[in-house]
Amino acid sequence: MKPVVVFVLGGPGAGKGTQCARIVEAMDQTMAANSQKNKFLIDGFPRNEDNLQGWNKTMDGKADVSFVLFFDCDNEICIGRCLERGKSSGRSDDNRESLEKRIHTYLQSTKPIIDLYERMGKVRKVDASKSVDEVFEKVVQIFDKEG
Repeated sequence: MKPVVVFVLGGPGAGKGTQCARIVEAMDQTMAANSQKNKFLIDGFPRNEDNLQGWNKTMDGKADVSFVLFFDCDNEICIGRCLERGKSSGRSDDNRESLEKRIHTYLQSTKPIIDLYERMGKVRKVDASKSVDEVFEKVVQIFDKEG
């Protein structure tokens, strides 16, 4: 049985890492209960066309991309989250100047990948501007629907 993959994408500060940790915890419990061990989340990939071409070349026929989980969030909310995170994370790129560059890169390189999967009908969009719990509730609904 081929692995089933979900790409997780969104801008810096959209909550990808936070939600992936929660999804993995929930998936681990589900997979342990029914011995399915063929589902994988790939957080922050593919970030650009080169990543996607490499994936397609290497994984064609070896894994199925079920869908792209897209955390859609206003850039200013994302910046605010990252600036708050930067107070305790120690991440040197959690400052306004770096974040604006990261968002520009995201819009130029990653958003076109999301748009491509959208045209294929494979994007499941979540309003990531909501609270962590509200976002996770929506994520659970998506995974329940997708199987």
